[in-house]
Amino acid sequence: MPDKTGIGLKVEHYRDVLEGRPDLGFFEVHPENYMLGGGPRLTTLEAVRSNYPLSLHGVGASLGSYDPVDLDHLARLKALVDRFDPFVVSEHLSWSRYQDHFLADLLPLPLTTAALAAMTANVNRMQEALGRTILVENPSTYLEFANADMTEPDFLRALVKATGCGLLLDVNNIHVCAMNHGFDPIGYLDAIPGDAVGEIHLAGHSIDRYGERDIRIDTHGTPINDDVWALYEQAIIRIGPKPTLIERDDNLPPFADLLAEAKQAEHVMASLVQGTNNASVAG
Repeated sequence: MPDKTGIGLKVEHYRDVLEGRPDLGFFEVHPENYMLGGGPRLTTLEAVRSNYPLSLHGVGASLGSYDPVDLDHLARLKALVDRFDPFVVSEHLSWSRYQDHFLADLLPLPLTTAALAAMTANVNRMQEALGRTILVENPSTYLEFANADMTEPDFLRALVKATGCGLLLDVNNIHVCAMNHGFDPIGYLDAIPGDAVGEIHLAGHSIDRYGERDIRIDTHGTPINDDVWALYEQAIIRIGPKPTLIERDDNLPPFADLLAEAKQAEHVMASLVQGTNNASVAG
């Protein structure tokens, strides 16, 4: 489904999906919301799965922790994977656990060789437990570590090489970080291993004013803005069509608004592919 788009499945939109049967390629859920023994939420997900492929996008594995990834979490995730057979399982380049303490956030990693070793070990543990390759998503960040050993694209490239994992490319996160930290987002796209990208995320963000600076905040609470759409076009030009998800976690609009964004992403992919084909014929 390289040129298909999906939407993050929300409880508020269950009826739109089940009764409307929208023309979409897939739906994505956070598996932590469905690690249950039973109940109506799982029943609904089974109904959705009967009509659409699923992507499981985890937020609780804490792959960047120096502690080994929690085995109970992996066992419950594997049960969900075995039950729903998602076409993609993904997690974040982040950490949220220290020993027995859990934080409700996706915290950034220092881009060091020690952090890379810890992330590598946990990605390998997760892939071995699930019996499949996972994708790792680039983060949104608001501060930079002073002791970084490498750039984020270099970190991701090394992680892919060491583990065989793929990448989930969040275009909004690239834009947010580029504006917050002052780097070239096109250069970032050129530096990542594009052949490892298995899925793309698109989302909205907000801008907060702190003193003399504007800070982009990855809220997933607004429509996708024009700068992110433009960067998405550049990503597709470089890596080709990829399954693309519209993320919206806050200030949920009518389902039709998200469907319109999904169709816009499909149009971007189709028009760029057609343009490339026309250029090849003309050449």
